[in-house]
Amino acid sequence: MSQPTGTFLFTSESVGRGHPDKIADQVSDAILDACLKDDPASKVACETATKTGMIMVFGEITTKTRLDYQKVIRDAIKDIGYDDSEKGFDYKTCNVLVAIEEQSADIAQGLHYEERLENLGAGDQGIMFGYATDETPEMLPLTIQLAHKLNAAMTNARNNGTLPWLRPDTKTQVTVEYEHDKGAVIPKRVDTVVVSAQHADEISTEDLRKEILEKIIKATIPAKYLDDKTIYHVSSVQPSTATRFANYLQIQPSGRFVIGGPQGDAGLTGRKIIVDTYGGWGAHGGGAFSGKDYSKVDRSAAYLARWVAKSLIHAGLARRALVQFSYAIGVAEPLSVFVETYGTSSKTQEELVQIVRNNFDMRPGVIVKELELAKPIYNKTAQNGHFSDPSFTWEKPKTLKF
Repeated sequence: MSQPTGTFLFTSESVGRGHPDKIADQVSDAILDACLKDDPASKVACETATKTGMIMVFGEITTKTRLDYQKVIRDAIKDIGYDDSEKGFDYKTCNVLVAIEEQSADIAQGLHYEERLENLGAGDQGIMFGYATDETPEMLPLTIQLAHKLNAAMTNARNNGTLPWLRPDTKTQVTVEYEHDKGAVIPKRVDTVVVSAQHADEISTEDLRKEILEKIIKATIPAKYLDDKTIYHVSSVQPSTATRFANYLQIQPSGRFVIGGPQGDAGLTGRKIIVDTYGGWGAHGGGAFSGKDYSKVDRSAAYLARWVAKSLIHAGLARRALVQFSYAIGVAEPLSVFVETYGTSSKTQEELVQIVRNNFDMRPGVIVKELELAKPIYNKTAQNGHFSDPSFTWEKPKTLKF
């Protein structure tokens, strides 16, 4: 089978901490962390919805921890940066609704610590994917990595006073031109960048664009990826002037963005699963992460799959790797293991699957111990992607024996 050649464009997007869906993810994970802090055996399936002046938390939780839901939720919103009604949302005055019940005994019966942790059954059926690539040192696609970094840069600029007029709700999108390389992909240049940022009313659109371009985009994207063909959209420029530019960058393409966060749009947990993972690269099983404890393999096995894929690349067994697991509720062992390396490995698919089986115990109860998933670490994962922080245990490749 011949490998594709030539170049192509690929795009990934990311959203900042103040995006309504990301608010919901962070609140759900803040509640999960609060449960795990005093009871590592907590069973949590927590969803969050938000709209103007309102946060609603609902789901099933079984824990020995006594939670002050009002405090946990309001503290999470405060940490995001919504601390004044002028920003469209205020942790002090928003309405907080809680509708939490205990987890169904029918589901829980195969999941609790009645047997050794190693035999803990999967919390649900489903398929999970992990992806890794050698195109960046972090083994993440450059498109999603840059999109995350742009949002993180805006959060930092808002918090440290560099750009005090920024508000928490931001979105970014990065298009990269790639070159095929025998099944692997090599990023050549950034073709287009889109940045939208909620802002205070006093900043003009023209000043906002200049500041974002110089202090966020050019300070974040390595200069080697920006060239005279990089697309710059400046929508305030008159058409006659715009024709003079061979390139343009789209910053705040819709103009003013004062009303943001839940006031501008409703938010729900789990609506940013592609942002949370690989920006459209590889594949996705469809299960969201936030608000779920480690027994839910939608989350824990997806972390495992990333760990496996990254370990394969780190070991030099492939340049790109996609890993899939499937599970059945109450069953510890995965039903299937699949590895795709896009023709970049000298090993057969069967050999790679056997290497995975020889080096990784894929039972949920073992995953939680090896990746330390019973710790209150999750609110951080709901910010700028679940695979973008090198401190996460699943981001540290395992040394493989093969």
